[in-house]
Amino acid sequence: MTARPPGYGSRVTEETTFGSLTIAYDDRVLRPREWTTAQSDWAAELAATVPPGPILELCAGAGQIGLLAVAGTDRRLVCVDASDVACDFARANASAAGLAQRVEVRQARLENALASDEAYPLVIADPPWVLRTETGQFPEDPLLAIDGGDDGLDVARACLRVIRQHLAPGGSAVLQLGTTEQATRLEHDEGLDTGDLRLVEARRFPRGALVRIDRA
Repeated sequence: MTARPPGYGSRVTEETTFGSLTIAYDDRVLRPREWTTAQSDWAAELAATVPPGPILELCAGAGQIGLLAVAGTDRRLVCVDASDVACDFARANASAAGLAQRVEVRQARLENALASDEAYPLVIADPPWVLRTETGQFPEDPLLAIDGGDDGLDVARACLRVIRQHLAPGGSAVLQLGTTEQATRLEHDEGLDTGDLRLVEARRFPRGALVRIDRA
């Protein structure tokens, strides 16, 4: 166990290993999934090639994916989540990792989180992607952290709107989804096969999928 972040009352704070980091969370925050270190690793690889600037993480939760992505770089990280609990954990985890000076955590809805002139060369997004009719299969998970709407893509589409507005030229985004079929639907529905924003690669994993979106 780890010391609880301030204000966490009698809740039990747990710890888990996430790559090279130790991440704290409780039952109000989605438990870090080991497989999602692949999203951090992919983002870290891209960080070596995209233009200079900070990394943006959307639907950050306890912050583990973004924190692991920047841990081996000198880039700053901006984490966004609507949950005050998740934001408190993201701040505590950044501090525990020795990254507090490079990490800004913003509690906000996606549509309100960024100023109109902010641009990021790399965006990480981990939206809920479980179909609403299937959320009952995961009773241990906070509903708001997994409910992706009727087709599982409601929040992913909201993340994509932010990516359209704020991904810098020559930049990349790594978006987590449930399946590559969801990736295909998102690509077709959102026009990611035309224009300057393209879905360039999808990777399937046993428990989810990752897609890379590039801006020309």
